[in-house]
Amino acid sequence: MSTSLRSLSRGDVRAIYDRPLLELVARAARVHREHHDPRHVQCSALLSIKTGACPEDCAYCPQSAHHNTELEREPLLSLDEVVERARQAKAQGADRFCMGAAWRDVTEGKAFDQVLEMVSTVKALGLETCATLGMLDRDQADRLRDAGLDYYNHNLDTSPEFYGEIISTRTYDERLATLAAVRDSGMKVCCGGIVGMGETDEDRVGLLHELARQDPQPESVPINALVAVDGTPLADQPPIDWDVMVRMVATARVLMPKTVVRLSAGRTELGEAAQAMCFLAGANSIFLGDRLLTTPNPEPDADESLLEKLGLAPKRPA
Repeated sequence: MSTSLRSLSRGDVRAIYDRPLLELVARAARVHREHHDPRHVQCSALLSIKTGACPEDCAYCPQSAHHNTELEREPLLSLDEVVERARQAKAQGADRFCMGAAWRDVTEGKAFDQVLEMVSTVKALGLETCATLGMLDRDQADRLRDAGLDYYNHNLDTSPEFYGEIISTRTYDERLATLAAVRDSGMKVCCGGIVGMGETDEDRVGLLHELARQDPQPESVPINALVAVDGTPLADQPPIDWDVMVRMVATARVLMPKTVVRLSAGRTELGEAAQAMCFLAGANSIFLGDRLLTTPNPEPDADESLLEKLGLAPKRPA
């Protein structure tokens, strides 16, 4: 770990996070413009390739087998269906295609072989590829890399201290071990968290601290707002205030200047003005499409309208 990241303390993160909001946004905007083209937003699409019946007990997730939600379980999609959805995403302006499976971990066998084929076929379409399949070891990470996977998503979700209130079926250290396997394989890391689960500001600072002191820092950091789903333990959790999302994005940008900061779940509740502040503060990536795995996302025409209002355009791959 570099000296600067090793010495980064929670107090350092807290000092940034606690700045008056407009001062923080102004600082983040300056950092953003030093490292990124502020006119461009990276656009991804996310598809659930295997839905529901997950053995994890994540309190926020409707796909958990522990929760009584109305989610319809679906087996692993066929290669043809995934490729067709990838083609549609590319036609709609996405340059990265993300595939998510409701697994606790990657298990060797036919299903994993099918996912490897999906990755290589989607990659051949000229799209960047990303997957989130749960925990995996170094050999599995290497096989995904060899198939053409560019990014692996594995979120920390929250601070180490609050984590046990949300998940009991997988430890924080297991999440860090998966991230280490991904990094050691040479793939890029996509890793972020969720706000609005009942955590405190100190937990949000703790999450940002854990993300920022990874060395190297994640190439992609999704900032999610909880989408409360009936039947999950967090179903009655009130929506997070818009300023929390802006503060999270701005602090992430200051701490991780070169990282792509993705404004992810919860945009439907955030509203256009708050999203605009997030873009100003350094968010430079969104998911296109009306669904994020199993939760709502803005309609494509709404995103097109918002980006046009703000003078933003999808970033095209090099």
